[in-house]
Amino acid sequence: MASGPDLFVVCKTCGSEVSPYITECPYCGTRLRKRAPKIERDGTVSEPRAHARRSRLPRADRAPRRIALVGPLRWGAKPWATIALVALSCAMWLALTWVSRADVLITTSLSDQPLRLLSSVLVYPEGWYQLAVLLAVAVFGWRLELRHGPLVVVALFALGGLGGLAVANVAGDVPAMGANGAALALLCAWAMRDGLAARRREPYEGDLIGAAVISMVVFLMPAAVDGASWIAGGVGVVVGALAGAALARVPE
Repeated sequence: MASGPDLFVVCKTCGSEVSPYITECPYCGTRLRKRAPKIERDGTVSEPRAHARRSRLPRADRAPRRIALVGPLRWGAKPWATIALVALSCAMWLALTWVSRADVLITTSLSDQPLRLLSSVLVYPEGWYQLAVLLAVAVFGWRLELRHGPLVVVALFALGGLGGLAVANVAGDVPAMGANGAALALLCAWAMRDGLAARRREPYEGDLIGAAVISMVVFLMPAAVDGASWIAGGVGVVVGALAGAALARVPE
């Protein structure tokens, strides 16, 4: 509140009478006040107000910022599990220069060649089929790993990819190859949280339209590529949807 100025202020250190408009004593240098008083337009003087500290907490009513589907990676976060899975597929592609596909694929039955299940998920009959699947694994595995960590990515890749090929082989789809089931499992698990939020008309961070386009491209691969399995893709969708529904209840 504004008030009339005092005629003088007494310094508590040296006892000198000084002006009320200064912050330090000109005789001994003692600090009299933190800030100079504010002079109003009518000539009255008021003490300065302390500035309120701005809270760094986000406002409760502020909607979360939308993040692009392939937005920048957070500083300090490395999707090592996703990088390793993509690197293994690329390494197998190079290895096929010296190794025949017949030596790494399940050509009879899963019970006769169980270890070939691990290599079959890394082999692709066509380069553009591999490109589409690995793109989906890289993008959605990366985003999912930032949300829930590497173990979730590895588990979904195993259940959707290896599990999908195992079911396809038991059903007689031989030789099934590629990680289309794993790609769809990762995609559906990532998109489920945003899909449920959109259904509740709540703000969400991802691009559901882009995810839907990529999922259709990967899912329809068996229609154009021999060796890509409808069954493996279907298993990946089911695994990803169930896992995504469960992960949607877990904080990021």
